[in-house]
Amino acid sequence: MPLRRDFLRLLGLTAALPALPAAAASGIAPGSQPVVVSTWNFGETANAAAWQVLESRGSALDAVEAGARVPEADPDNHSVGLGGYPDRDGHVTLDACVMDHLGNLGSVACLEEIVHAVSVARRVMEKTPHVLLVGEGALQFALAEGFERQDLLTPEAAAAWRQWQETAEYRPQPNIERSNRYRMPGELPGGETNHDTIGILALDGAGHLAGACTTSGMAFKMRGRVGDSPISGAGLFVDGEVGAATATGVGEECLRICGSHTVVELMRHGRSPEQACREAVERIARRHPASRDDLQMAFVALRSDGALGGYSLQPGFNFAIRTASGSRLVEAPSLR
Repeated sequence: MPLRRDFLRLLGLTAALPALPAAAASGIAPGSQPVVVSTWNFGETANAAAWQVLESRGSALDAVEAGARVPEADPDNHSVGLGGYPDRDGHVTLDACVMDHLGNLGSVACLEEIVHAVSVARRVMEKTPHVLLVGEGALQFALAEGFERQDLLTPEAAAAWRQWQETAEYRPQPNIERSNRYRMPGELPGGETNHDTIGILALDGAGHLAGACTTSGMAFKMRGRVGDSPISGAGLFVDGEVGAATATGVGEECLRICGSHTVVELMRHGRSPEQACREAVERIARRHPASRDDLQMAFVALRSDGALGGYSLQPGFNFAIRTASGSRLVEAPSLR
């Protein structure tokens, strides 16, 4: 009777799992109200673009792409797209990922000379049998799809790179943008100008979720370095039955715990979005007790019923929310 015993054991394990809310179980939130949430203060401008899509009954996928394109095209934003700080050899390389409620996924990594990496990632999802394209191959694909080449290294970013070369001994330094040289006066570690990505999540009127994550990566990183942003389950994860999560901070630490997937799975097992984000942050802190001072890591989560929350390792992490009631900026609770 081994098959029967195995079946009964599996049935018992399944029964022990907490039940999902009805909306989460179906992937559709009846009468759901659209919402968009994104990382950092400049997420408010990204959310505004995403909200225009949602307000016009557009899809969550269209919304997150539209929102992510805003910071990508902002030359004054030094952690996303045009104007991003280069690697240690002076090349601006971009990573991006998009994912929808069905698990469709597209990513690019080490993409050069294309402003809107998030849109290239979506084309990878929709027009190729692949999930991830990198480097020269990603550029060739983008050009074939009609994207225009552009020099992403702005004079301001180039000046910061040359200044870094004077004292860096040609070594990438984690969170170098958190040093006094690259921080605004009086800014706390983890503030809006010293991070490395934007993640944006949306729930549309049909109850469908989607997410996008896009970045120019760690400032002055080693050539070829890829962080968590383009990796499903690390910088971004979406499960239409449960919710979505995105990450910001030191990508290596997020990769080590599959951060965004961890957050979504914790929500699957009954944690609130904030509780799930906190537990993921705590896992990172336990791995590196000194990380409360040396690392920057935060998560934001959006459940399929519209509940949301965030949590950070360092204080000063803000996330932006947009609903029919308006826009607001929230400072996430932190371990410190």
